[in-house]
Amino acid sequence: MADNPTTSIEEAKNKAAQLGIPFIDLTGKEIPVEVLKEIPEESAAFYKFIPFAEENNKLKVGMLDPEDIQAQEALRFITLRSGLAPEIYVISQENFKDGLRQYRNLSEEVGKALTELKHELAKEEEQSRVKEIKAPEETVTDAPISKIVAVMLKYAQEGRASDVHIEPYEKELKVRYRVDGILHTSLVLPKNTQSQIVSRIKVLANLKIDETRVPQDGRFQLEINNRRIDFRVSVLPITQGEKVVLRVLDPSAGIMDFESLGLVSHNMEVLNKGINQPFGMILITGPTGSGKTTTLYAILKILNQEGVNIISLEDPVEYYIPGVNQSQIKPEIGYTFASGLRSILRQDPDIILVGEIRDSETADLAVHAALTGHLLLSTLHTNNAVGVVPRLVDMGIEPFLMPSALNLAMAQRLVRRLCEKCKEEIAPSPKILEMIEKELAGVPPEVFKEFKIKKPFKLYQSPGCPACNNKGTKGRIAVFEMLLMTKELERIVIEDLTEANILKEADRQKMITMKQDGLLKALQGAVGLEEVLKVVED
Repeated sequence: MADNPTTSIEEAKNKAAQLGIPFIDLTGKEIPVEVLKEIPEESAAFYKFIPFAEENNKLKVGMLDPEDIQAQEALRFITLRSGLAPEIYVISQENFKDGLRQYRNLSEEVGKALTELKHELAKEEEQSRVKEIKAPEETVTDAPISKIVAVMLKYAQEGRASDVHIEPYEKELKVRYRVDGILHTSLVLPKNTQSQIVSRIKVLANLKIDETRVPQDGRFQLEINNRRIDFRVSVLPITQGEKVVLRVLDPSAGIMDFESLGLVSHNMEVLNKGINQPFGMILITGPTGSGKTTTLYAILKILNQEGVNIISLEDPVEYYIPGVNQSQIKPEIGYTFASGLRSILRQDPDIILVGEIRDSETADLAVHAALTGHLLLSTLHTNNAVGVVPRLVDMGIEPFLMPSALNLAMAQRLVRRLCEKCKEEIAPSPKILEMIEKELAGVPPEVFKEFKIKKPFKLYQSPGCPACNNKGTKGRIAVFEMLLMTKELERIVIEDLTEANILKEADRQKMITMKQDGLLKALQGAVGLEEVLKVVED
């Protein structure tokens, strides 16, 4: 078989043009079951081709590598039996993977494993009539349970889930996936599988199987579709058993760049001013799940150069970054952000990342680090960028230290992206238009140019299609606001620190608020207006 199969859509198009074979993009196409049945799944997976349509006694087949002689012969042999003539098209790697996924679905794969489980239970029941043994629920063989867990985790990775929730109820076990911030119920399993599934995950994460009274945390790694995927595990005792939540971390997905995050135009310029300072603090605020850690990693990606020593304190380490000395805190043994920060200051760092400033001691040490020649990145829990300075003062930091210690305060939220495949333009109502124009009145004209937004304003919506599983959204993007430490803000902090005065300085700086950033992205067509208003006004 050929060594260099086509991967991207662009490469597939080029290959098709070179070979004189038509290219087809199968993104979002639902292949009829009767068409898939024409080629066995095992053959499709091995020879890397997918049947996608049948008409006029012809079987249309997408091939990853039409030059693969073995694949060509296999296809001729398979179609010869059905009496259909193969019609070859070139497809991309992603289309091939999507086609393979359509051979099976989550419920079917788990259903097969559950059938095996029933057979095992039946065997145990038969044995129990002959001699005394443990109850069937306690003696189920590991094989079907392992298969169920493996399938659940595989679909989490393939479906771009950030978390898997395994939740026990009185009569069933529910499995939910969080995709783009929303939980979706995907599986309902029999109650008698609960203890075995939880035990299997505990074994993978090296947790205590017989401990069911206290929470446990762990981590494990699996290879799924030739990619090493990290799973962070949290087990929590609840009234109906133990609830398990797995965070899905795909190191091969790479750390996002600023543009992918939604950091563009004015906000990117402000951030670059902040991170180009030789020392000082850059603090990101927002609720749990707002993507703060992802943004910190994106900043580290820019700062991670040969000539600097970067050390991070994290809880937990989510992605491993070559060139960064990452340390996971362990509060249970006294290794906290505060104690860790004391230690790493003796490690000659240039740049320090502290996962979160949670208490006065950590805040004091972070300010001390910033004042002694270090660039320090961290997160803080406040609602917006304007609240950062008052929050630090509440934590015991003297206002006169703030101007020299703080470079930049940021706030962010995550908004679901509209699906590009089914996105359509809509005209806003006069009332909506009035609201948008009022909110964006203070935005500099050059920002509209950078976003490529012109009047009359247009909005966008996505009704849903197979490419986005009829959800209308695919992926997420962040909305930001950024407040720089300036001479004017320095005077406010020292002389008359109130949130109202900080807001006036934010207006003077032409700060783009999270709401304004979201509205600009809605006018650009990246996100929906309703989603923006829901996220920034919550």
